Amino acid sequence: MAELDGRYVHRKKKAAMGNMSLSALMIGMIAGAIGVGYFVYGKRQQRLATMMAGLMLGIYPFFTDSPLLLLLIGAALLAVPFMTDF
Repeated sequence: MAELDGRYVHRKKKAAMGNMSLSALMIGMIAGAIGVGYFVYGKRQQRLATMMAGLMLGIYPFFTDSPLLLLLIGAALLAVPFMTDF
């Protein structure tokens, strides 16, 4: 609160996650959990594509707020290890 002429003015605090909706937050959490699994599996099996897809699944939800875009990017990243051979 700030004092202005003897009155207190409430300032709105911006949330740390911006304007992220509940559905986008849940999709991001699920993508991150799957990403951890992909990363661990890729590291144990020494598969670079699976490990990088897992890393990207954990990172990309921080850069978008749209649930539809989250689903599309997530689906593409989930398919990468099955489409590559290295």
